[in-house]
Formats: sequence, structure tokens, C-alpha cells
Amino acid sequence: MNWKIFFMAFTTLFVAELGDKTQLAVFTLVTQSKAPWEVFSGSVLALTAVTLIGVLFGDAVTRYIPPSYLRLGAAFLFIGIGAVVFWQALGEIMK
Repeated sequence: MNWKIFFMAFTTLFVAELGDKTQLAVFTLVTQSKAPWEVFSGSVLALTAVTLIGVLFGDAVTRYIPPSYLRLGAAFLFIGIGAVVFWQALGEIMK
């Protein structure tokens, strides 16, 4: 086990997920259902499944596309999404 990669993945995902829509959805589900352990179990299973899909997809894609191209593509996607959100927000402010 490469512990450096393990802890890098844990820390990156922990910080990225903190306060995001998934955590807010879990918070809402617990407050509505009053069943924290059931929500926790379902959430763990869902996040595990989504992560497994990401790992399998990432492993398959990197067999055909070099990681540097994937990082560049991801950067352009994030910039594009940020630009769209920025212009939408700007448009709402200008109304």
C-alpha cells in the first residue's frame, strides 16, 4: 500500500467534499428522516459506488490518454464551467 497516495486522496477528497452539496443533502436527509445511521449507511454506499466508477473510468481512460492531457482537459472544463457561472451571475446582477 502506498500510504502517501492513500493520504493524499483522503485529504484531497475530504477537503473537496466539506460543505458541498452532498454534505448538505445528507444533513437535510438526517433532519427530515431522524434516521442518522440509515442515512450514513446509504451515503457511504453511494459515495463508494461513485468513487469506484471514477477509479475504474480513470484507470481505463489513462490507458489511452496521457495524464497530462487529462489534466489540461480538466483545467479547461473547470475554466469553462467557471466562466459560464460567472456570466450567469453577472447577468442576474445586471437585471
